[in-house]
Amino acid sequence: MSTTLQRREGYLFLALFIACIPAANYLIHHVGTRCVPNGPCLIPLGFGIMSPSGVLMIGVALVLRDLVQRRLGVWAGFGAVIAGAAISAFLAPPALVLASGTAFLLSEAADMLVFTPLQRKGLVKAAFLSSLVGLVIDSVVFLHLAFGSLAHLEGQVLGKLLMVLLALPLLALLRSRDARLGLEPA
Repeated sequence: MSTTLQRREGYLFLALFIACIPAANYLIHHVGTRCVPNGPCLIPLGFGIMSPSGVLMIGVALVLRDLVQRRLGVWAGFGAVIAGAAISAFLAPPALVLASGTAFLLSEAADMLVFTPLQRKGLVKAAFLSSLVGLVIDSVVFLHLAFGSLAHLEGQVLGKLLMVLLALPLLALLRSRDARLGLEPA
């Protein structure tokens, strides 16, 4: 695989990352087994835990940001965080703009700070640990700023964690292919 193809993958990951933001905003207001009036649509995660449906896309976004950085470099990863926070703030309902934008910016920045030093020691491990840090920060900051409460924290964390866990086998395949082809991270 050439560097050109690696960059194309990076731009694809970037586009998917950016798409996660409007997708999360759409899901949280339109898709769920129960939609709370003037609140989020909820989905069951099991064990009696309900979660706002938009958190699924935020879990995916955490992993995609890592892949953007891996293919396009640290600055592209940082730019994706800034762009994502701006888009998140722009798309969120007015009452949630500060909470959504701030949570996204802080969680993705924390994800990047953890991922950067760990990625050369293992893509899957780095993505898992950085996403874990990011999803907890995102959940706590968003709930605190948006609602002044940490109610539904377990659903927020579990929903994002499920998506990260589903992505790990795909990351392992990507890492294996990269190793076979002698590719290095950006």
